[in-house]
Amino acid sequence: MSKIITTPYDVAEHLRTPEEMAAYLEVSIEEANGDAALVAKALGDIARAKGMSQIARDTGLSRESLYKALSGERSPTFDTILKVIRALGLTLRAEPINTNSQ
Repeated sequence: MSKIITTPYDVAEHLRTPEEMAAYLEVSIEEANGDAALVAKALGDIARAKGMSQIARDTGLSRESLYKALSGERSPTFDTILKVIRALGLTLRAEPINTNSQ
């Protein structure tokens, strides 16, 4: 029996367009169910896809602090989230939750 060789999956390698990045973030927010660290991890994936050094320059934050904040192991400040979203060329929107069950 031959060994199966696997490699870790890195979503950042598959986020190529702004539309893919926005869709990934949107799904992550929907699936997070209030887990801010999961949303931060998704932002970290998108930031790595775009280039963490560039995002660090655009936000005025250090690469190291961005890696930590967007690791998914902690919840970054809302200020950091807003800076990163803007640097990624994305926007944050709100819409009402549909509470009508028909």
